[in-house]
Amino acid sequence: MSISSSALLVELNISVWPASKLDREVTDKVNTDASAVRGASQTKKNLFAGTSLRKDISDFAARVRLYHNKHTLPWADKGERMLPTKLFMEYKQTMNGFEQTFNMMCTNFFVEYPRLVADAPNNLGSMYKAEDYPEIEEVRLKFGFRRAVKPIPESGDFRLDIPAHDLVEMKNDYEKQYSDRLAEAMREPWERLHKTLVGMSEKLTDIEGDDSKKRYHDTLISNPIELCGLLTKLNVTNDPKLEEARRQLELTMLGADIESIKEDADSRSALKSKVDAILGKFDW
Repeated sequence: MSISSSALLVELNISVWPASKLDREVTDKVNTDASAVRGASQTKKNLFAGTSLRKDISDFAARVRLYHNKHTLPWADKGERMLPTKLFMEYKQTMNGFEQTFNMMCTNFFVEYPRLVADAPNNLGSMYKAEDYPEIEEVRLKFGFRRAVKPIPESGDFRLDIPAHDLVEMKNDYEKQYSDRLAEAMREPWERLHKTLVGMSEKLTDIEGDDSKKRYHDTLISNPIELCGLLTKLNVTNDPKLEEARRQLELTMLGADIESIKEDADSRSALKSKVDAILGKFDW
């Protein structure tokens, strides 16, 4: 089926300078002192030990990638993912904000770079080497935040100026790839839902004779509710079974109270029974 009107393809590329170097002298010394063979261990130095400015950018980039993956579905092997049109405006506004923050953090790092390099001899001691630190112009090129959005090609739209007998074969290959990618994309919502249900069932299981008190966090309630809201938009093919499973979890979570779950075994058992019923009803 064609989903070109229900979704787009998005690609996100964020680059952050790792700023780590293999220290061969320290590595050789560690291996020698341990009477180990060459290559038994490696010692990498953090060029900006003593400051978190670069690491903060890297951690932020990881959060952005997590958001991107959470709100999209797999499509191509190299980067492109499917974004439901129902999520487009939210995704665009959120990513615009992320890009602004990323650029501000990078600008701050670039401004502080000369000072950080000047502090490096004190922070790294004998591991410091001036040649490890490029000029600022080169450093700027090591950071980037790039997005690309394009429509999903129509299934069957395969027009190339090639011989007819080759065109048939290539068209069939294209149609199979399209179907395979769509099937893979629509497996992910099911897998997210299944993982959530299994995790809940395990967490809500009381083991007889085990007197240790489990810790129950608010996310036991909030994560399934958040997933239910997201699945209404990720179901780009309008799979009725997926919607039914989603709806059952949504109804299950109505009135669920984390304090009752913490203190009352009957509340845990009742919620677990409902979760297990959903797991047993569908072909995962």
